[in-house]
Amino acid sequence: MTAETQVVELREALRQAIDEEIARDPTVFIMGEEVAEYNGAYKVTKGLLDKWGPNRVIDTPISELGFVGLGVGAAMTGLRPIIEVMSFNFSFVAADQIISNAIKMHYMSGNRFPVPIVIRGPNGAAAQVSSQHSHCVEAIYGNLPGLIIIAPSNSYDAKGLLKSAVRNNNPVLFLESELSYGDKMEIPVAEYLIPIGKAKVVVEGKDITIVSHSRMVNLCREAVKELAKQGIKAELIDLRTIKPLDIATVAESVRKTGHCALVEEGHLFAGICAEVGFQIIEHCFDYLDAPIVRVCQRETPMPYSKFLEKETLPTVPRILAAVHANLNR
Repeated sequence: MTAETQVVELREALRQAIDEEIARDPTVFIMGEEVAEYNGAYKVTKGLLDKWGPNRVIDTPISELGFVGLGVGAAMTGLRPIIEVMSFNFSFVAADQIISNAIKMHYMSGNRFPVPIVIRGPNGAAAQVSSQHSHCVEAIYGNLPGLIIIAPSNSYDAKGLLKSAVRNNNPVLFLESELSYGDKMEIPVAEYLIPIGKAKVVVEGKDITIVSHSRMVNLCREAVKELAKQGIKAELIDLRTIKPLDIATVAESVRKTGHCALVEEGHLFAGICAEVGFQIIEHCFDYLDAPIVRVCQRETPMPYSKFLEKETLPTVPRILAAVHANLNR
């Protein structure tokens, strides 16, 4: 580590982003269950109440519909709220505020009321949280126009993208992973931003393109290393932003490799992989040497059993098997 960088957990990278944006802009505040006195359910907001006080770091009752609605109203009147939901599964309770108000108000008001709100928190599976606390929501909300959806896979991207999200004038869902909060990475000490809507080529390769986002990118990294030992050079793309989708970066890679495997933590039917796959067909059909393969959560609610949970979610062996099938090796 040098003087210009720091090694931080993903939760600390998020905290830095929130802290810096509160310091930069007096209209920014964070609100949610246990974000203040308890320092956050996952300690993302640790220390922020002591630093900024109860007007900028606000505890709420257990009422997602209520405090998301408060956030929408605050955004309509010129503030920039960051709303933490303890789990994106609980965003379903606030779905009417998100769907009917946050993402439609600008349109319905004839551009008079933008809604610059960031709704953030853990998305997808954790460890043995079972079927009511493990949904991946990106495909559900991705169907709705007017919403930006971001899903970073590491500390560097999480900080830079969250800062960009806070400064954006549109409603943003910022999807994190509970299982990734403790992941460490070296990031700059100096301020930086990452543009919304730009994917990243994580590993360059020539034999097959692997596309993923959020926590699954780390599984794909492991798979890419195993494939390299077998003489297969895979190119790995981290979408980072789900909507708007950077299909240009994906298409450029697929035209080079002629093969593609799509990996997501969400379900197979009508998932993000389904949309990305269709767009690849639209833009790259003549370049494909084999049908696209998908590795997703199996079509079942999330089990509680550790063994069944592992069987349900994507794994490195499942990714390797899909790549071998695609390449016929």
